[in-house]
Amino acid sequence: MNAAQRKRHTAQLRSSGYEDGPALTVQSTDGDIPHGRELSFAWLAGTVMTGLTSVLLMGAALYIAFEGRDTFSTPYRALHIETPREAATPTDISSKTFRAKPVTQTRSELETIEAGIREMVDGRAMIRNQPFVRLRATLATAATSLSDDVPAYDPVAILNATQPIEAADAASEANTDIYGADVEGEVAVRLAAMPASFAPAAAINDRLAAEFVRLTLESAYSDIDAPMLAYAAAGPSLRELGAAPGGNVVAGVAENVTVMPKTTRADEAGLGRTERILTVKERSPLTDVLRRNGFTDTMIQAINGTLKNVFPSIELPPGARLRILFGPSVNTDSLVPYRMSIYLHEDRTNTDRHAVTVALTDKGQYVLGLAPPEIEFPEEDTEEVSVANLPSVYRSIWETGRKHDLADDTIRRIIGMFAYDVDMTKRIAAGDSIEILKTAPDAEGKQDLLYVGLTLGNTTRQLYRFVTPDGVADFYDPNGETGKRFLTRRPLEGGGTLRSRFGYRIHPIFKTRKLHTGVDLAARTGTPIYASGDGVVQLVGWQSGYGNKIEIQHVNGYETAYGHMSRFADGIKPGTRVRQGQVIGYVGSTGYSTGPHLHFEILINGNLVDPLSVKLPRENTLAEQYRGQFGQVIAQINDLMKKEPAPVSVAANTAAPTAATTN
Repeated sequence: MNAAQRKRHTAQLRSSGYEDGPALTVQSTDGDIPHGRELSFAWLAGTVMTGLTSVLLMGAALYIAFEGRDTFSTPYRALHIETPREAATPTDISSKTFRAKPVTQTRSELETIEAGIREMVDGRAMIRNQPFVRLRATLATAATSLSDDVPAYDPVAILNATQPIEAADAASEANTDIYGADVEGEVAVRLAAMPASFAPAAAINDRLAAEFVRLTLESAYSDIDAPMLAYAAAGPSLRELGAAPGGNVVAGVAENVTVMPKTTRADEAGLGRTERILTVKERSPLTDVLRRNGFTDTMIQAINGTLKNVFPSIELPPGARLRILFGPSVNTDSLVPYRMSIYLHEDRTNTDRHAVTVALTDKGQYVLGLAPPEIEFPEEDTEEVSVANLPSVYRSIWETGRKHDLADDTIRRIIGMFAYDVDMTKRIAAGDSIEILKTAPDAEGKQDLLYVGLTLGNTTRQLYRFVTPDGVADFYDPNGETGKRFLTRRPLEGGGTLRSRFGYRIHPIFKTRKLHTGVDLAARTGTPIYASGDGVVQLVGWQSGYGNKIEIQHVNGYETAYGHMSRFADGIKPGTRVRQGQVIGYVGSTGYSTGPHLHFEILINGNLVDPLSVKLPRENTLAEQYRGQFGQVIAQINDLMKKEPAPVSVAANTAAPTAATTN
């Protein structure tokens, strides 16, 4: 740039208002506030620190969000630091909901009952009192840490748990031959033939007997054409007889009726909060009560440390009440106790006084908290019901069994006995219950299971223990059939996830309406597939849209088919005999498939049926010659289930349960 261009450029800058100024400096000529071209390191550092602080705060918020901790502040809300509200109902707790949760009554009774049992000792009939343990409880409606470590649902493991019990000594089997009257100590019974000369005393004389016969005959015969036994109930209707409407019978058809499910996506809902209210029936250690209600040993130790200065008592008196608020755990699919409140009953005023409350903090510590909002305590134990919290039948039985100190082997057998009729992966419903009868623990702590009754919805299934003369014990329903079916309905490890049912549907590949001839059970590639029952392999190979397929022929016209396998098990070929539970192949996605799953079919006499709903024959049925004796066993066990519990006996150390309610 020459001198003329430089002058012209300077003139343009001046005309635009630009003026040349001094260089930047850190020296201030007017105190601490910089002006014009002056710089301040203090102001610059403050600006940088403000920016860094903002970044850190935003990063922390994003970290929490990305970790999925949507309940980060829940424990603090559980403390109820805010001003207590007016008296509320048992369902009124602080939670993110606009609807009151339904409340169900819970039952948890572990009782000892005694009955006079008749047994043969050295050829003499002896009668002695024998204790039994009876459990009547509602199934757990929330899964806690009690069932965190239960094994995954596996149909093959269930098969192994339901094998008949071979008694090494018939004398060691539990005796349920009830005498019919209570006795004290031991009573010997001797049977003798009645003398032929013995005649019982007459209850009425001959004249009264003749009058009775005359009146009976006159009332039985009449000239009037009237139905006999007019006082009897009317006969069954067509609906009760199951007759289909026809002929002149007018039947109505409901129109414009839409049935809507209460919750359409309950399986996808997250766990929510629920509150449990229970009453202590007899003096019990606080540690035992907490452990039976889902508190781990670590939690109990932390709570005892928090309570030692404000509630030093280690036992809860009769009438004490507990309010336990459960919420979702961050790391597991279980509910953990957020808050626990203890109330002591005062007989003088007949009121329940709040004693102490502990609540869980974000750091996993239990600290003292304010009393929760007041409620009017119900007479019975209750628990809020959240559809999202309802566990599967499988886990609920585990939760209930461990709550009442059942051995794991006993719980496995109970699940196995009902697994053929009950879908163990379905959620339970509020009010579902279980009844169990066992022998009292012997010197080694062993107990024999005698009876199990499982009520799901409106259906009650009962199984009774019966020992055949060969010393083999098994469980039979009142019709003399075992719970085991000769075909399993979900023959793969873990049972799979039901993706498509039997019936017409829109084909996921061809987009046309076609009959789906089986059920699709989704599982990971390589998951073992088992033979549904004993039989002979008919087909092993590729078949059109089925991909790798196996067909098995069973007895009495039953066939099963398994499609979309990734590969077959070693040694499986046409003509091979397989046993129920034997691995025959592995899950894959061959053929017309959109993902790894097992396509399972059942055919009866060549006709396709729904594998999940078809009525399947039992594997074992009690022989006819044992039916009379089995009927006596049923009657005796039913009598035991109806007996009043034995009186409570207070002892310093007792292993056997007494007649009490387990909380």
